[in-house]
Amino acid sequence: MMIRSTLRCAATCLALMLVQLPASAQTAGQGTNFSAQHLVYAREVAAASGLTKPLDAIVQDTLRSLEQMNVTRPEIRKDLDVVVEIIRPEIEKQKQQMVELAARTVAGRMTEDELRQVAAFFKSPVGQKYLETEPLILGDFVRDMGTWTQNVAEYAMHRARDEMGKRGHALQ
Repeated sequence: MMIRSTLRCAATCLALMLVQLPASAQTAGQGTNFSAQHLVYAREVAAASGLTKPLDAIVQDTLRSLEQMNVTRPEIRKDLDVVVEIIRPEIEKQKQQMVELAARTVAGRMTEDELRQVAAFFKSPVGQKYLETEPLILGDFVRDMGTWTQNVAEYAMHRARDEMGKRGHALQ
């Protein structure tokens, strides 16, 4: 359950990141003719960095939702299982289109040589260590950021009350 909500959060973050990209950067990334090797490195970096990982979760959740449709009509289970298996490669193909978009987006932001170096880094022992620890680091950071956000809000309210008090106003 926690993994699913984490993956949904990651998928949402991915979607928001892609939406936030300036339209000109998306157009440039899609329209530029990159070398085949440039896109190979971009795909490697997108996959290794976890950028495309939420796509797997989205596909799995989508197919699982289809499979669970038969809960209210058990008599259609067999046919629905067949239909899900027919649809699975089609959904996978659509996922690959999004992987390609991610690769083109990455390629549009970094040169082929930069991507080659980043891909090599992710394959190195220290890069592997980074990839292993990044989710833990992000989890700790998000936890700490929640505490910090609360502390900053409390500090700002206390300071505002103090300053307003100096001006003859009482804030609750």
